[in-house]
Amino acid sequence: MQKLEAGIHHFQANYFASNRRLFEQLSERGQRPETLFITCCDSRLVPNLITASAPGELFIVRNIGNIVPSVERGVLGGVSAAIEYAVEVLEVDNVIVCGHTNCGAIDAILHPERVKHLRFVSRWLAESERIPALIEERYGYLEGEDRMMAAVQENVLVQLENLRSFEFVARRLDAGALKMSGWVFKIATGEVFDYDPLTEQFLQLGGGEGGRSALSSRPPPMTPRE
Repeated sequence: MQKLEAGIHHFQANYFASNRRLFEQLSERGQRPETLFITCCDSRLVPNLITASAPGELFIVRNIGNIVPSVERGVLGGVSAAIEYAVEVLEVDNVIVCGHTNCGAIDAILHPERVKHLRFVSRWLAESERIPALIEERYGYLEGEDRMMAAVQENVLVQLENLRSFEFVARRLDAGALKMSGWVFKIATGEVFDYDPLTEQFLQLGGGEGGRSALSSRPPPMTPRE
């Protein structure tokens, strides 16, 4: 707690003091974020840090496993409410679902027996219960870290599909008024990879002129993605 209190003092004496007018404007005009950023609760992933975003630029929704509950499952809650508010009230231009490597939630999704003693965690991760069968069907030849990496990526894509189950999201997407992206943050290197539907690969963002490398060298899935 002392470290956090010292951090608050440092923030007020330095960042806030240098950006006082920005916070005054945010207080006066309210928030006008351009992007809804849905990501995992994992403390190693800090959206504003990896995107160099200022206060007021990201509307952030965090939960275990960066999950978007599907409307078709009839599940409502804080995540669904935040998505509706961001799209319908704040009228964001972009929605990003960002997963990450070494994700404990993905490990638990692949091995639900490991968290069966955690009632609320198990219930929440059930929103992605289709992932294990999907991985077995499409990437049954992968093992270990490669299998985990495939699951991290496919989980992001499943959440993008779930986003389309919201009528107001689908409507704005079809009208070209909203853009949706799927990202994966690689903790060990600080790299961010964006899903490219043309190549069906997660390609590096901010890679400079050297080309966009793929997150993994895995071959295409055994069965085509729907």
